[in-house]
Amino acid sequence: MTIMKHELRQGRTAFLIWTGAIAFMLAICILIFPEMKAEMASVSKIFSAMGAFTAAFGMDRLDFGSLTGYYSIECGNVLGICGALYAAVYAVDILSKEERGKTAEFLLTHPVSRARVLTEKLLAVFCLITVMNAVIYVVALVSMILIGEVIPWKEINLTHLAYYLMQLELAGICFGISAFIKRGSTGAGMGLAAILYFMNLFANISKSVRFIKYITPFGYCEGADITTAGKLNMTMVVIGMAIGALGIAAGYWKYLRKDIQ
Repeated sequence: MTIMKHELRQGRTAFLIWTGAIAFMLAICILIFPEMKAEMASVSKIFSAMGAFTAAFGMDRLDFGSLTGYYSIECGNVLGICGALYAAVYAVDILSKEERGKTAEFLLTHPVSRARVLTEKLLAVFCLITVMNAVIYVVALVSMILIGEVIPWKEINLTHLAYYLMQLELAGICFGISAFIKRGSTGAGMGLAAILYFMNLFANISKSVRFIKYITPFGYCEGADITTAGKLNMTMVVIGMAIGALGIAAGYWKYLRKDIQ
């Protein structure tokens, strides 16, 4: 696991920055909830009358005066957008950086197969994403305890599970993309995450493109859907995991045959 350990060391600084930033923003959102709780009833009425904007974020189906509704929208957006960006940016750079930095030839001269290099790099990506989500989950629970709110365990667990699966799917897709490109990988990862996020918003607004929710991983992270149904949409989850697996398979297929320069 030498390569995996090396990747974990290399990605440590970015991991600490992203994890610290997301955890901090999440904690702040939760800690200010008691002060905003009294005003949330009027806020919910305002949002419910905002038409397409309300539908885009599912705010017409959530109660902002409850911790569950507030967390699904405010904290969910922080966890969703920032978590997606981290997973996409880190995964899309994991292979391409070797060619961009002219270190690929040196790496592949070692007595390890390309398949092992790919596997250990992929494990490093999944490891950091998993640890980041674990830390953020604990910070969220501690923040809820500090404000004295009853923790809605089911909704919180489902929400965090959905965003964790979304990040794994994005990482799988971007891992595959990383095998096909040599430079400009960070922009590709951020761009993909942004496109998939807005695709979900469009699907929420218009019924004519509702099928897009089965393509974007943000589709099964919808806080309103999770809270209303009390479960994840397993059809979307399975499709998402399959898309992520296809991305990984494409990455292996390309990198094992690639002319490394």
